[in-house]
Amino acid sequence: MLKITTHKEARSTTLKLEGRLGGPWVQELDRCWRELIAAPDRQVLVDLTSVTFVDSQGKDLLAQMRKQGVELRATGCLMRCLVEDIAKEAG
Repeated sequence: MLKITTHKEARSTTLKLEGRLGGPWVQELDRCWRELIAAPDRQVLVDLTSVTFVDSQGKDLLAQMRKQGVELRATGCLMRCLVEDIAKEAG
């Protein structure tokens, strides 16, 4: 299960994720993100501090989001390593 909470500010939006990013929840995050990028002047941040697991599809989506300018925020060994791996793969 994944909980997605949207926090909007003047020119940015934070998607706070809580739980597991895998299976059908990857498509749900993708849908939420695509709605946000419809507003081109809005910076998007994905807060992964409460995520406990990310499957390969979730990682691929996060990498795609990062390539489109989304900032990924993580704490904890697992999520920080995941974000670092995504950054390395992006070059």
